[in-house]
Amino acid sequence: MKLLMLGTGPFAVPTLRRLVAAGHSVPLVVSRPFRGRKNAPKPPMHEAAVELGIELWTPESVNLPESVERLESLNVDLLVVCDYGEILKPAALATTRLGGINLHGSLLPKYRGAAPVQWAVLNGDPVAGNTVIQMTAGLDAGPCLAQQRVPVDPDETAGQLEERLAELGAEAVVEVVAKLADGTAEPVEQVHAERSKAPRLAKQDGELHWSDSAAAIKNRVRAMSPWPRAYGFWQIEGREPLRVVIDRVQLVERAESVEPGSAITDGNQLLVATGDGWLEIIDLQPAGKRAMAAADFLRGYSGGRFVNQPGSPE
Repeated sequence: MKLLMLGTGPFAVPTLRRLVAAGHSVPLVVSRPFRGRKNAPKPPMHEAAVELGIELWTPESVNLPESVERLESLNVDLLVVCDYGEILKPAALATTRLGGINLHGSLLPKYRGAAPVQWAVLNGDPVAGNTVIQMTAGLDAGPCLAQQRVPVDPDETAGQLEERLAELGAEAVVEVVAKLADGTAEPVEQVHAERSKAPRLAKQDGELHWSDSAAAIKNRVRAMSPWPRAYGFWQIEGREPLRVVIDRVQLVERAESVEPGSAITDGNQLLVATGDGWLEIIDLQPAGKRAMAAADFLRGYSGGRFVNQPGSPE
């Protein structure tokens, strides 16, 4: 089939590669404009398109009249959308013979929105997955064409899970395209009453609250990796609180019951009390410093505890 691929982030790259490898014609990759600094890395799909020798088009909006006109002029069979960054309106979806399909990193109707994998990890879901849908005017609301379920490792970060789902989802897209080509695809309506939202994360979502349960704090650390990264504030008496990024923690069993945020050292271990137990802080990064193991952190910042951000409620 003749396809147009719309994608920007890393989640879309395996799908583009699989479609090309499967022999489909992809004359154009549509991606969001690059807005980074001059020497910053370009979006992954920009790099992939160049590597594969496919023309890259980065319109300000794919929904503008001139963009819709260009889509129509290409006379393609199907739009394949993944990690694109803009909602397609009906006029754009109507430019191809078969409309559009979207690979979404959740078990729809659960986690509609921009950050489905992060929210699955944040909520401690034991199972995650992908859904390929027919695109409609509603956000992630179209009929399901394929769905995949995978177990989530309790130590897996959102970034690691997203990489797995991207590779797995690419296989599902190739299978769905084949079924659309031969007319055997069987769309199934979502149960809209069971929908939930997965809005884009902000930097402040990474703040840790030590009165939360140990499991909830661990899930937040996992969900915020690789972005925006979880953080807390380390207070040594007589000094200003130090912002510390926390990249990896582990649940530990300990009998003491003390105020959440209290810290003790056990050899090279940094242990912190939570609302219902203890966590070991394994990898962290003090503001303005390199990332380091907890043992290295304790050599320069011993004798402190974690506190709330100044001015923030518990």
